Amino acid sequence: APSAQAAIPSVFGGDLSCAAQPSAGNIRLCSGPTTTFDGVTKVDVNVILPPEPASGPDGPYPTIGAFHGWSGSKFGLTEATRYWANSGYAVFSQSDRGWGNSCGGSDPDRFAPKCAKGYNHLMDTRYEVRDAQYLLSVLADENVVQPTKIGAFGGSYGGGLSMALAALKDRVMNADGSYSPWQSPLGKNMAIAAATPEIPWTDLANALMPNGDTLDYVADAPYMKRNRIGVSKSSWVAGLFATGLAGSNYATPGTDMDADVISWYLAINAGEPYDGNPIVTDVANEVMAHHSSYYIDHSETPAPLLMSNGWTDDLFPADETIRFYNRTRSEHPSADLSLFYMDYGHMRGQNKDADIAKLRDRQNAWFDYYLKGVGQKPFEGVETLTQTCPKSAPSGGPYFAPSWAEIAPGEIRGETVAAQTIQPLTSDPTRGEAYDPVAGGGACATAPSSDQTGAANLRFDPAPASGYTLMGSPTIVADINSVSPTAEIAARLVDVPPGGGAATLVARGLYRPTVGSAANQVFQLHPNGYKFEAGHVAKLELLPNDVPYARPSNLQLPITISNLELRLPVLEQPGSGLVCQPAAKVLPAGYDLAPGFSAGGSTASCNAAESGAGGGGGSTPTGLPGAVKPAKKCAKAGKAKKRRKQPTCKRRHRRHKLHS
Repeated sequence: APSAQAAIPSVFGGDLSCAAQPSAGNIRLCSGPTTTFDGVTKVDVNVILPPEPASGPDGPYPTIGAFHGWSGSKFGLTEATRYWANSGYAVFSQSDRGWGNSCGGSDPDRFAPKCAKGYNHLMDTRYEVRDAQYLLSVLADENVVQPTKIGAFGGSYGGGLSMALAALKDRVMNADGSYSPWQSPLGKNMAIAAATPEIPWTDLANALMPNGDTLDYVADAPYMKRNRIGVSKSSWVAGLFATGLAGSNYATPGTDMDADVISWYLAINAGEPYDGNPIVTDVANEVMAHHSSYYIDHSETPAPLLMSNGWTDDLFPADETIRFYNRTRSEHPSADLSLFYMDYGHMRGQNKDADIAKLRDRQNAWFDYYLKGVGQKPFEGVETLTQTCPKSAPSGGPYFAPSWAEIAPGEIRGETVAAQTIQPLTSDPTRGEAYDPVAGGGACATAPSSDQTGAANLRFDPAPASGYTLMGSPTIVADINSVSPTAEIAARLVDVPPGGGAATLVARGLYRPTVGSAANQVFQLHPNGYKFEAGHVAKLELLPNDVPYARPSNLQLPITISNLELRLPVLEQPGSGLVCQPAAKVLPAGYDLAPGFSAGGSTASCNAAESGAGGGGGSTPTGLPGAVKPAKKCAKAGKAKKRRKQPTCKRRHRRHKLHS
């Protein structure tokens, strides 16, 4: 290893020479291929170093690992990497196996022995994640990297890698799925000190084929809780597969069943029945075991995590990190965790510059504190901005809460008792096309709001003069009678303007219902932060499919829905307008509540679909830190006195005040 007092001329044993970049303030770039932990496989990397110091040691440096998205490659001299290097960080970035010059589709070495195992493993914890850990540890042995002051940053595919690094923290996953301490070749103990994953997945099976079992108020929500394989997000799955086929390097079918992306895609695309299909079941088990941070052994507290997702991101929505947050809070109450949600990410995300700038500030402060000990401890809790249209309109907020359970103190509920039938052939392709994330019109696209024959519908009363702000996951509770084992329900929540007309998609969800007549089935739409303005109507549509976004079932039979209830968590306090105390959570068998959620709840009537109460009140966005403005008095409820262990009005408002 070179002396800590000498300048760094090269890294990875001389594989990469380092050169100053005068156009970037003389930060240094070390670029090229090296060999990963197996001693054979080629990985193409960049190491970006601060300017050579005029005096004193050149390293080791606190380090940020920056990881690319699907179809991307290693980070070069971007705005972010320049900023970090000029701020005293070393930056490490790799092209993941099967991408770029890490044996990717256009790599001249693709068919050489050094690329025999360099194919795309779909972000396997034992391969792509292990590559990053090993290469960082080599840099630690060369006194370039501080071994326990490493941060992880990345979006989408890179967000999944960042989540895995944070979940592992100071461990590696071996080829057999076991764990070992993360140590450098020379025996240094290594650890991730902080991570800021952007638009990541935590459960790849749930992200690509949701079954509806993820609830944002439970402590643990594993994908196969009901042993139901979900509904393929076909427009996204097809698009991702095609992109990888064109630019990546997939394993030859039949050669590696743990990375057989082509065979997986063909099996999924053939459609139902999935349950009992050994190939599809093996795919689900594989992506949970080795490609999803949610299933990494969680007996250890993860590294400090600032996780962010987009409300309008239909690929990796906000519930991907909410579920990780809830389980971690349940098992490790003192873990350093923060959530940041806004309208950004994959399509349909709007990615407003001002909103992203706020997130960047939070991320930089997170790294500065946990990697360099600079500044005050960052805010831990939930920060949100709302979706607004058009893109030029500023987002609402920011809003803050100390936990996910406290971000929405109020609830608006609507119900209809009469039975409705979802017919198999109900479909308006123009609506599905308008709302499709890949080929549609984006977050602000509109489509007709009229009821479709053969769909189940529920309309709320028009919003009062002050409106109300959805903040969280719309929850559906209903008696569902589904006779087909492969049927699905596609749910959309739309915003209907006064007088009807074109509606904006607010939230969507996919559910694989339990077969037979089952009372009180519960599932949720993906969360959003969205204000229903005065006179606007929240409308729920339950459909047999959401084509082209989701794959239609091979055997969709009629589904009867009765006692349909929709619950919308809102920023406004109970007692303002249509807003009520949140109802008791519906907890399916085998689930436990996440911290902060009460087993009790309002039993009073609160039907926004039948009553049109007006009123004022509302939430006040403030700067960090801040608070939701509490109502002056609690809502009265006819049965409130029968509830047990309910806080007083004063205590309840104090509990719902947001962090300050």
